[in-house]
Amino acid sequence: MNKNSKIYVAGHRGLVGSAIVNNLYQKGYNNILTKTHKELDLTNSTAVQEFFAKEKPEYVFLAAAKVGGIVANNIYRADFIYANLMIQNNVIHESYVHGVKKLLFLGSTCIYPKNCPQPMREEYLLTDTLEYTNEPYAIAKIAGIKTCESYNLQYNTNFISVMPTNLYGPNDNFNLEKSHVLPALIRKIHLGKALENNDWDTIKKDLNKLPIEEVSGNSSEENIIKILEKYGIFKLNTKVHVEIWGSGKPMREFLWSEDMADACVFITENRDFKDTFTNTKDIRNTHINIGTGIDISIADLANLIKKEINFQGSFKFNTDKPDGTLRKLTDVTKLNELGWKHKINLNDGIKKMYQWYLS
Repeated sequence: MNKNSKIYVAGHRGLVGSAIVNNLYQKGYNNILTKTHKELDLTNSTAVQEFFAKEKPEYVFLAAAKVGGIVANNIYRADFIYANLMIQNNVIHESYVHGVKKLLFLGSTCIYPKNCPQPMREEYLLTDTLEYTNEPYAIAKIAGIKTCESYNLQYNTNFISVMPTNLYGPNDNFNLEKSHVLPALIRKIHLGKALENNDWDTIKKDLNKLPIEEVSGNSSEENIIKILEKYGIFKLNTKVHVEIWGSGKPMREFLWSEDMADACVFITENRDFKDTFTNTKDIRNTHINIGTGIDISIADLANLIKKEINFQGSFKFNTDKPDGTLRKLTDVTKLNELGWKHKINLNDGIKKMYQWYLS
């Protein structure tokens, strides 16, 4: 890429896409193309065809996706597989049709089997059964990897797939109905801290910015208490308890979204599809893991956030709820050998994340 290359970032308002846009601008790229969902519905084949025919981007970062936590993935199974397959197929195919020089497709480490050996190497893809709760989303992302590989092999395109670990950072989703574990814990513990201090101004301010099931800061305190309890924030006498799904034992890896964006731009600038494999007879597993190679239990993560927010209450682990996969740690050997390593550790990231949320 050169600084004037026309670069389309699909999903620029999301956690990853917004970080990629910022990283590109910071590195001097000045011809960045973005469209909101209202301006361009990527599940609409005709709209995507017309967009590529008109704009003719030279490079594409495919960060657009329908995403959510364990609850949303399990409930909205059809929505997740349909929307993600449509987005991927439309953008990847039109990138081929209109001669895009390079495309970077972003997947997720949920593509790996539920009982995958740890840490998860790229070659473990499709070696066993997927985790049930997010199977539709994972299958869509696996299809994206195979679509990129297949177009490269048949049409000599230059499409690269990267699989990020759990991400967090600016523009994350704090909707308690659909958010991932780290932003959900930050918001729940933040609200728990306010509740233990009887700080209703903070609670109402939070709910006015992001209502929970239409309960806002303008709702009665009785209704606010009910919705907080529904989402696991209880006050019993003077003590506040925050409920966490599962046992707290599952191990998870977390990567700061701006580090992720830096890795994506680095790979796009420095590597081509041909650099992702050595066996030219049986080309597969060409995707690249992006992560830290370091994990932490959900219980320890909650305690890190508790310390940062100075919450004095306790946690209640609801073992009636699913844990999901017990461990998901990426092997980042391939990425490190390409010359990239993460910069933000989890302690610093949580601090930055909470300050962003407050602001």
